[in-house]
Amino acid sequence: MSTLHRIAIALVIIGAINWGLIGFFRFDLVATLFGGQQSLMARIIYALVGISGLFALPLLFMRMDRENVDHTIPQRNFHYGTEFGEEFDFQNRKRKDAEKKK
Repeated sequence: MSTLHRIAIALVIIGAINWGLIGFFRFDLVATLFGGQQSLMARIIYALVGISGLFALPLLFMRMDRENVDHTIPQRNFHYGTEFGEEFDFQNRKRKDAEKKK
């Protein structure tokens, strides 16, 4: 995930927290911090949060990165149509691990 996506998600989270505060407590944190809803700084924050929401929208439809997958865990191939599933050969795994350490 790029830095720009991370910033967008952070701003979306800030906006969500602000809307939660408005909904539950009728307290607008952004307006309180920056001098009211009509102040220039508060309007800039609102605009950045809105743009970030639009920018983060495609993240809902992106596939997960393959680099986060742990390939060291053996993948099991179960055959549910038979009484016994396919078993993983741990002896070969130990030999391969020993060879990697050399």
